[in-house]
Amino acid sequence: MLVGKRVRHLQRYREIAQILIKHGFGWFLDEIGLSQLLSLPLRAHRAPPLRDTLNLYERIRVVIEQLGPTFIKFGQVASLRPDLFPLDLTQQLSKLQDEVPPFPVTQMTQVIEADLGTPLSQVFASFDPTPVGSASIGQVHRAVLHTGEVVAVKVQRPDIRVRIETDFEVMADIMDMAERHIEWARHYQLGEVVEEFRRTLMNELDYTIEARNSERIAHQFSEDPTVRIPRIFWDYTTPRVLVMEFVEGIKLSDRQHLLEAGFDPKELATRASRAVFSQLLLQGVFHADPHPGNLAALPGHVILFMDFGMVGRLTPDMKQHLSGLIIGLMRRNTDMILRALRRMGVVPADVNESKLRRDVEDMREKYYDVAMSQVNLGEAVRELLTVAFRHRIQIPAELSLVGKTLLTIEGVVQELDPKFRIMDVAEPFGKELIKQRLRPANVSRQGFHLLLDMAEFAIDFPHQLRTLVKDLRNGKARMQIQIPELPKLLLKLDRIGNRLSFSILLLSFSIFMSGWMVASALDKSPARIFQTPVTDVGLVVGLLMMVLLIWSIIKSGHL
Repeated sequence: MLVGKRVRHLQRYREIAQILIKHGFGWFLDEIGLSQLLSLPLRAHRAPPLRDTLNLYERIRVVIEQLGPTFIKFGQVASLRPDLFPLDLTQQLSKLQDEVPPFPVTQMTQVIEADLGTPLSQVFASFDPTPVGSASIGQVHRAVLHTGEVVAVKVQRPDIRVRIETDFEVMADIMDMAERHIEWARHYQLGEVVEEFRRTLMNELDYTIEARNSERIAHQFSEDPTVRIPRIFWDYTTPRVLVMEFVEGIKLSDRQHLLEAGFDPKELATRASRAVFSQLLLQGVFHADPHPGNLAALPGHVILFMDFGMVGRLTPDMKQHLSGLIIGLMRRNTDMILRALRRMGVVPADVNESKLRRDVEDMREKYYDVAMSQVNLGEAVRELLTVAFRHRIQIPAELSLVGKTLLTIEGVVQELDPKFRIMDVAEPFGKELIKQRLRPANVSRQGFHLLLDMAEFAIDFPHQLRTLVKDLRNGKARMQIQIPELPKLLLKLDRIGNRLSFSILLLSFSIFMSGWMVASALDKSPARIFQTPVTDVGLVVGLLMMVLLIWSIIKSGHL
């Protein structure tokens, strides 16, 4: 089956290989064995004559840009994981741009009519063929329904799903070969990253998921007049076509236009950051890509959120761990930060606790004398994720999205108002989180859940114990106990035993020599063996045994 895929996608394999060779990554193809499978020429071993001024991570970014939309999306997702990849690499991957020319109007019309089952003219009273935005997956057009509503129509590229599925199969195969042949590939768990990315991108290919995300976040702000979410028209929405209310505002990235229109940048920054913190810390469902292109200002300083293709979700446990992390950062409490890291990630058994604490302490000292309003929260979270990478602590992808979201919104508000400090908005949310955690109702609820877990464990324990005993009896289970200090302890005991044996040997030899001397003096006619006195024979045998024992002790090196 794998060979069949390679043959079917041979041209795509060759395209990828040629791009890697061009930028000096032919050695990678050789190490994973792909150059032999594709019968690549010997020039795959040569360094690139061009781009020698770029460092390794810059060349990786250039390669990804040339590999096409799927790999660009993968790079953008990987840039959110400083807990898995080096910071220098994630910074380069964050520069990847998803900009492609629009596809022909005829193809766009075919997609709409095929999905809606009706001619374009019967759905829309007017339709602007020039897109207002274009990306690798789809593009957006302005249109008017026959009922008079102005709508934005998002249409998926007709061939994008096939291209993405092909790239996924090729990418998964390459990552699998890399993990089998290269140690660092196993360390970065590239296969798991690809699978995580596949789930994210396949969701993005289904516009009905994006529509539901939009409605869910709109429900969060149904009572908040400072936030606006476009309405979805479900009668015209399919997995490849998304029709929503067309709301025209001024992008938050256009500061000059905002000032000319009479907007107060500080008020816009306050409302935008407050909306994001509400989603992150209180609601648990959040817009994970609040870049300036997805945020706009409406009259009355209303913040417009658009494009819900990337949405993060936090379970109650994750939200609690995140709140503990932010509270720990605000209090500059190392123990609280460490507890949050352990609870939110998978900590390896061999983690160096003292080094982990030292790294967190170093980060805490960096912010110790800094006013809370001056702290860059997104950067602090990113630094924590970098510490997690250094100690191989695996952080859930959703929490990595949180770090990316905080960094993005901080960049937006600082462009609006360079004097604005996002911690002025975050601090009240932190205090509210502390109050929520200490409320009697929440404490009692947590205690109740703890009691339920203990009761369930107590009820299930006898059954689990019987199963374990049965497996042990049948040889299906084995118990292995490891004590890190045991080898050193055994070595010390071995040395003590050898020294004790050596002391006893010397004492025995002294007693033997004394007895031999007395016997020789008293016995005038001693018994003989081959004309040799028995006492002399015993002396020789004793001396030989003593030499052998001393030699074995010295040879063991444990004296």
